[in-house]
Amino acid sequence: MEKIVRIDDVKEALRHVMDPELGADLVSLDMIRNIAVKGNTIAFDLVLTTPACPLKKVMSDNCREAIARYISPDYEVEINLTSAKPQAPATDLQQLSKVRHIIAVASGKGGVGKSTVAANLALALAKGGNKVALVDADIYGPSIPTMFGLEEVQPQGVQEGDKTLLLPVEKYGIKLISIGFFVDTDKGLLWRGPMASNALRQLFTETRWEEIDYMVVDLPPGTGDIHITIAQMLPVSGVVMVCGPQQVAVADVKRAAQMFQSVRIPILGLVENMAYFVPDDMPEKKYYIFGKEAFAAYAAQTGFPVLAEIPMTESAARSGDAGTPEVLRGEGPVSQAFMNLAQKIMEARSCR
Repeated sequence: MEKIVRIDDVKEALRHVMDPELGADLVSLDMIRNIAVKGNTIAFDLVLTTPACPLKKVMSDNCREAIARYISPDYEVEINLTSAKPQAPATDLQQLSKVRHIIAVASGKGGVGKSTVAANLALALAKGGNKVALVDADIYGPSIPTMFGLEEVQPQGVQEGDKTLLLPVEKYGIKLISIGFFVDTDKGLLWRGPMASNALRQLFTETRWEEIDYMVVDLPPGTGDIHITIAQMLPVSGVVMVCGPQQVAVADVKRAAQMFQSVRIPILGLVENMAYFVPDDMPEKKYYIFGKEAFAAYAAQTGFPVLAEIPMTESAARSGDAGTPEVLRGEGPVSQAFMNLAQKIMEARSCR
């Protein structure tokens, strides 16, 4: 080892290592940090989007191979696996200073029950003794007011200095805010991207939030301006990806998951909604009417944890429309599935 190895040499070697999901090298993605060369040891941090990243071994092995090939096989390589928690921007997020964790609930497509999962997850977290807020950020199709029986409610304002702040609506022990409180939901919302992003920003920054353990955010389906705004504006602890059992739903959630990884939001895991049908009078029966192979294959391929398999029941289908989310029943397979989901969220490393 006659050549003196510099930090820049290590960077150049590691530029040959690609993130398999994002298709870019680890150095350009700012996943290699704190490089140090001491004697015959090269050490650095490999920053992952989530501690549970399924590709961490592949990337670690590829880093070692790159050092051996482009520098020398004689060097010891020490890799510290870590994950980056997004930091809140300093501007205009004072109202969120008492929020401990922000959990985004997302899906690749509409119609998979994302809002149902968000509502019941929030209530399940509250039943676990937490202070919980639910923000309906589905700008184009807000449904939380309906699911909580609050269609005719409008939040009150309170003066704080030179600002008028919204007070969240409280029901079933959680605090709620939704764009649906301020618009005529019988009419389509024809907002361009910047208008929608500004409206979303106001929901978070112009609402008076007190101490909150978990803020659940119901995102619009798919990918777009709203998701980028969330990533840039909020210190999101992690995202829960909701998927249906069908092949088309799985294909869409793949694209959405890649988008969240590209903006450095940890993916906590997958929730398969409508996984199977359970008759109310025969709770021991499971009917996989949409199949189960597509979701199982995707979960195995990515290595993302399966946080929950939420069944369908006739009573659960009625409860959302009635303004009483299913988890309030406190019994039955659907309610139990959501309570188990909440427990796994609380146990996630980035959400403790």
